[in-house]
Amino acid sequence: MGLRRTSWMHLSALCRRAPLSTAPAAREQPAAGPGAEPVCGPAETARPPVPAVDFGNTQEAYRSRRSWELARSLLVLSLCASPALLARHEQLLHLARKLLGQRLFNTLMKMTFYGQFVAGEDQESIRPLIQHNRAFGVGSILDYGVEEDLTPEEAERTEMESCSSALERDGCGVSKREKQFQAHRAFGDRRDGVTSARTYFYASEAKCDSHMETFLHCIEASGGASEDGFSAIKLTALGRPQFLLQFSDVLTKWRRFFHHVAAEQGKAGLAAVDTKLEVAALQESVVKMGIASRAEIEDWFTAETLGVSGTLDLLDWCSLIDSRTELSRHLVVPNMQTGRLEPLLSQFTEEEERQMTRMLQRMDVLAKKANQVGVRLMVDAEQTYFQPAISRLTLEMQRRFNVERPLIFNTFQCYLRDAYDNVILDVELARREGWCFGAKLVRGAYMAQERARALEVGYEDPINPTYEATSAVYHRCLDYVLEELKHNARAAVMVASHNEDTVRFTLRSASQLRPSILQRLSGHQWLVTEVCTGQPARGGMEELGLHPADRQVYFGQLLGMCDQISFPLGQAGFPVYKYVPYGPVMEVLPYLSRRALENSGVMKGAQRERQLLWQELKRRLCTRSLFHQPA
Repeated sequence: MGLRRTSWMHLSALCRRAPLSTAPAAREQPAAGPGAEPVCGPAETARPPVPAVDFGNTQEAYRSRRSWELARSLLVLSLCASPALLARHEQLLHLARKLLGQRLFNTLMKMTFYGQFVAGEDQESIRPLIQHNRAFGVGSILDYGVEEDLTPEEAERTEMESCSSALERDGCGVSKREKQFQAHRAFGDRRDGVTSARTYFYASEAKCDSHMETFLHCIEASGGASEDGFSAIKLTALGRPQFLLQFSDVLTKWRRFFHHVAAEQGKAGLAAVDTKLEVAALQESVVKMGIASRAEIEDWFTAETLGVSGTLDLLDWCSLIDSRTELSRHLVVPNMQTGRLEPLLSQFTEEEERQMTRMLQRMDVLAKKANQVGVRLMVDAEQTYFQPAISRLTLEMQRRFNVERPLIFNTFQCYLRDAYDNVILDVELARREGWCFGAKLVRGAYMAQERARALEVGYEDPINPTYEATSAVYHRCLDYVLEELKHNARAAVMVASHNEDTVRFTLRSASQLRPSILQRLSGHQWLVTEVCTGQPARGGMEELGLHPADRQVYFGQLLGMCDQISFPLGQAGFPVYKYVPYGPVMEVLPYLSRRALENSGVMKGAQRERQLLWQELKRRLCTRSLFHQPA
């Protein structure tokens, strides 16, 4: 199937030697003998301090930009903050194209919105921008911005067909999936309510092959543009989403059964990373439910697979799927109503099973190409009903390709309530199995859609209640990962954020943050405790000694947004990247619509970028440097 299975029996035996803990493991230091002298490596003696970054110095922040580019940014971002214009932006674009004609319309777009957010029409035309940004310390993540311009009705029909099996569509079979993991017509158009992520709809296997070829071109170009390049992919572009839905349902039910048994053992409410089941009691529970015979259960839980501790944690439990399963025929989960193990993927036709296999093969092709050209591959997060499968498949790629360095990065959406648990579980699994942890942290792109779907369909809202709560979870996840990086030189993280406070949090310790940040996070006790006590156990890069030259902490923003963050970071030596979309003007209009909508949400609440742009333009006018040429 293109993805190699890992021997869980061997790995689980090893994991008994590394106890699970909620704090990142500290690396042991050799004890010094009585006459030993302190030894410092060359890197320690020669290393300068973590560079200071001033996000308010407009002269340095916009040193790479000509004055007309600043004026364009100010105009476009101001328009993006106008609710009246945004409410009618599609009609206005249609009217402008009708009045001006296609050629003049293209010119207008290149002078304004297209020029602000899109680098060019093809990989050749975007080369000057990539080289220019690179000269000022900012790398590029290429992103082909072309999308199919489907009507809502077409998108809905396509989604319903691709998210259900042939038996379900024909009415011959009843879906056993939970409501969250079934297709719902009211949410068939996954673009609705999404302002910052591209949406792919399944059309055919040939179309998926075309998406794979596009990703391959981006990977190759990123490899040629930088020695430390990144590329990003979406798994919904590579195959039929029905498989992701069904696999996500399996994984969720398997984890839920673990927590059900934990509650029976009086361990409800513990963090996922701290929950350990007594194996003997678990065996009795499974026998009483009639799920399997005692002999079968004993084969599941042996000293060879689980060690001799007599307990089993969530990572051990999830490993049973690997050791017991051939993916499409034997993947089973406990049905709490019937007390039986049921095959959840049994409704695949032969053609659907071949489609599933080709999806995994496409993932394998992309990972191998990234490995070949030395490009880190980030797997983007998607909706929660796809995400368990996406994370699990990404994990399989990490096991295979993150052997010497973090090549594959999983994405964690911190607006999800379970984001922190997922981060620490993946960190712990990487420690146990010996592969390199790689993660991208984002706040998330599907909040409005996820909330509406949960309310309408009738399942628990997976999203944090407020933006402040999401920021607190983001910082908590980042805090944990940075501490892991301190003790593990082979781990890495991409801090993908347009939030200046989050970037400051990354660079410095919590006790050194601006008062405005502390005030916004004051409702989150875990952070307040650390800040008020000045607790040094966890902090930012400066306090933890994570130097930008280590290239463990990366930063990412979108082209055309937050240059006052990206370029000061790059000029100070921090590895920072812009997502650089490209494509023909008319074919990237859906992308531009989302950028405009996204900026409306960001820019109405935070006017800092526009204020800095205006401040720099006034400075250049007063100093007679309007014709500034970047050098």
